Amino acid sequence: MARTIGKLSALKVDRLKEPGMYSDGGGLYLQVTGDGKKHVNKSWLFQFKVNGRERQMGLGPLHTFSLADARQKALECRKLRHEGIDPIDARRAARGLAAAESAKAMTFKACAEAYIEAHKAGWRNAKHIDQWGSTLAAYAYPVFGNMSVQAVDVALVTKVIEPIWNTKTETASRLRGRIESILDWATVRGHRRGDNPARWRGHLENLLPKRSRVAGIEHHAALPYQEIGAFMLALRAQEGTGARALEFTILTAARTGETIGATFEEINEDVTVWTVPAKRMKIKTQDHRVPLSPAAAGVAKTMSAARAGEFIFPGRKAKKPMSNMAMAKVLERMGRDDITVHGFRATFKTWATEMSSFPREVIEKALAHALESKVEAAYSRGDLFEKRRLLMEAWADYCAKPASAADAKVVPIRSGKAK
Repeated sequence: MARTIGKLSALKVDRLKEPGMYSDGGGLYLQVTGDGKKHVNKSWLFQFKVNGRERQMGLGPLHTFSLADARQKALECRKLRHEGIDPIDARRAARGLAAAESAKAMTFKACAEAYIEAHKAGWRNAKHIDQWGSTLAAYAYPVFGNMSVQAVDVALVTKVIEPIWNTKTETASRLRGRIESILDWATVRGHRRGDNPARWRGHLENLLPKRSRVAGIEHHAALPYQEIGAFMLALRAQEGTGARALEFTILTAARTGETIGATFEEINEDVTVWTVPAKRMKIKTQDHRVPLSPAAAGVAKTMSAARAGEFIFPGRKAKKPMSNMAMAKVLERMGRDDITVHGFRATFKTWATEMSSFPREVIEKALAHALESKVEAAYSRGDLFEKRRLLMEAWADYCAKPASAADAKVVPIRSGKAK
């Protein structure tokens, strides 16, 4: 004989106060507890058997789930039993999956902080780490920092990037790349799924104009090359480690990080070659040999005479290099807040391009730039050291000239003498 289902009514459920178990049929029960008067609690239970053993599964309180709700839940349980599945085990597994998904859910900011922590040991200096944090804090975090990393989409990324793309193009480009890297990290870690909404190729390049075509592209303020002679004269009159480091940086066309991390071990015995290890280069593929002109070697020898440790340009603290802001402070003391330390690389490149006949690839090698053409890079495997030595000697000679004579002649490639 078939079991009767639907024995209870909403009115009866409301009136029942006597403690006990009241069957609705099909394994569904209303459980009433309390004193039967003022304190009465009502909840739903589903009873079933597994391998001959009675089991009870709570379906929730009456004040939250009505009779209709309870019947629907009981129906779902009976369907599971029909498939040979224990409803309690099924619910436990579902809750475990939900908990696992919740544990995997991370905010974009949490992912960014984890990414920075995981990668900072391989970054060049503290300034680079600070730049990551500051740009994200200034632009990305206010928009989606506290949102789930899974929720970051194209609309949110463009909301961050688009407002500064035309006015702070370099910053915007770097910020986009940082967001892309963080989202890639989150995907690999299992915190998000799907395509990366911050990727450029085939994606954001279709929504934003090319960097080369927008106004406001940021460049490091550079000194016109015609003024370098007068500037170097004033710089040599400045005292201190920072001034000597800046002089060395200009004469070698080096980056700030390369100079402040330079050690005496990196310079050969004759003080003619400075070898920057690959790990300290922007492009960390190989060591970079820098030919030292007599002027640059003179700076190194001056610092060697007052050697206080492994670093050529030591900081105030023992066994620490000079601060990355020390050279900028020199410019500040000289009243030259119109130019930057990095801008001297542009000064050098403009001079070399306009005032010398050295080939482009020699100039690019001197700046430790990667060649844009993959084909050209494949065939250019040497470091053009001897040609670069002539170039750097010509640059040092130009820097030593007074302003009136500085731009008198184009420097031919064979102007230097091989050593």
